[in-house]
Amino acid sequence: MPLTINDEQQMLRDSAQAFLGERAPVSHLRKLRDSADPIGFDRQLWRAFGEMGFAGVLIPEQHGGVGLGIVEAGIIAEQLGHTLTPSPFLSSAVLSASALARAGSTAQQAQWLPKIASGEAVLALALDETSNHRPRTLATTATATRDGYRLDGEKCFVVDGHVADALLVCASTQSSDGMRRGTSLFLIDAHAPGVTRERTTMLDAHNASRITLRGVQVTGEALVGEPDTADAVLSAVLDIGRMMLCMELIGIADEVFARTLAYLKERKQFDRTIGEFQALQHRMAALYCDIELARAITARALDAMGADPAAARATVSAAKVRCCASANLAVCEAVQMHGGMGMTDAFDIGLYMKRARVAQHWLGDANFHADRFAQLNAY
Repeated sequence: MPLTINDEQQMLRDSAQAFLGERAPVSHLRKLRDSADPIGFDRQLWRAFGEMGFAGVLIPEQHGGVGLGIVEAGIIAEQLGHTLTPSPFLSSAVLSASALARAGSTAQQAQWLPKIASGEAVLALALDETSNHRPRTLATTATATRDGYRLDGEKCFVVDGHVADALLVCASTQSSDGMRRGTSLFLIDAHAPGVTRERTTMLDAHNASRITLRGVQVTGEALVGEPDTADAVLSAVLDIGRMMLCMELIGIADEVFARTLAYLKERKQFDRTIGEFQALQHRMAALYCDIELARAITARALDAMGADPAAARATVSAAKVRCCASANLAVCEAVQMHGGMGMTDAFDIGLYMKRARVAQHWLGDANFHADRFAQLNAY
């Protein structure tokens, strides 16, 4: 991805910006939060999102999508960061759609990809089992049976899992005598016997869930890809999701920067706008440079992902570390420069800070990715 986007990508950005700005501004998030909406997002809006082609950005045209790439998906994610729109974009249209497009069977793709692209169905990835992102730490088991597999375990932080129509469950595959064979990915009905879902409201007023699997019986047709070989697919899919979070964090940082800059030009103290004070000018200049550094390394990572996902893993982690730091600096500076007003719920800056916190931790925080970067570079 170059630092400047082409005309078609600019049109996509303008389209997403106009759609979200009109249909889902920050007040939309407040309405859902204050009404304790049981779904956590507007289904009608999500279907309209699909009609615009945004939900099918990573889905091939033969399955009802628009067949674009991760750069275009990142452009949409960045605009979601600007408006804080609650939607299953990352959980369903990015993570789940990417997994099915890469490894799903013909039947799985035909059944679910068109529904994801249209906004008719929502899928969720059930991976994490601890409070921190540890994708290789799996206690959930898939034990071979005569008719398929029996799934047992617990998942946490399954974003949009409480309303998902189907779940992509990552499990440790075991033979009937209990010997571990590898990691497999299963596509299961979210309402299947033995599946229990508990909704959890996150800090940012978005929604996740805890999933409990007790003796869930599935056939071999539920496997996504070959058995015992899900690690490679998950690695690529998770890195795509991480790049979307990087772009969303950049959108958050950009938005709070713009709002803070406007405030500095309006707020007066001692008969002068506070933006005239050199100390604040220096802080804003440093913040601008910091955000641009995050944008540059994210562009590099997106470009590397498009060329060779396996070789891009270290660059992806470097981008996540940088974007976490830049977004954190942006929201903290925004709160401070808005003074006491920035601390109140009536003001939007706090909502951006909360969403940034969740995005920083989702799919690995800065510490996780700094460690991953070091290991990938044999430190």
